[in-house]
Amino acid sequence: MALTARIDLTIPFHDIDSMEICWHGHYVRYFELARCALLQRVGYDIPQMRDSGYAWPVIELHIRYAQPLVYQQRVQIEARLAEWENRLKITYEIRDTDTQKRLSHGHTVQVAVDMRTREMCFASPNILRQKLEGHL
Repeated sequence: MALTARIDLTIPFHDIDSMEICWHGHYVRYFELARCALLQRVGYDIPQMRDSGYAWPVIELHIRYAQPLVYQQRVQIEARLAEWENRLKITYEIRDTDTQKRLSHGHTVQVAVDMRTREMCFASPNILRQKLEGHL
């Protein structure tokens, strides 16, 4: 079974645009909230990454907008660890809470960068492997 995390969100007024739908840029923030919940499950969120000596910049982002999100719509955002050996690839789905209809999906790719040398790592560091033990 894959490692996943799910968050619940109600689309707030300040996230909608003049067409009364959620502005497309906010989807990235929603993905980020779900990704943090996923990484918190294994104890390797942003502070732990930093403390371990690695930065994990996002180098790729893809979003497919299937249905718009609207004001006060209740949604679930799920993050799923898809790859971890050489990079972190996390996939996302946004679903309507009531109907479970998929509204959007996408993925991000992150790579480890050694903060001392600022060099990109071509394999995930051992600390990530240690954190994932018992969760995969």
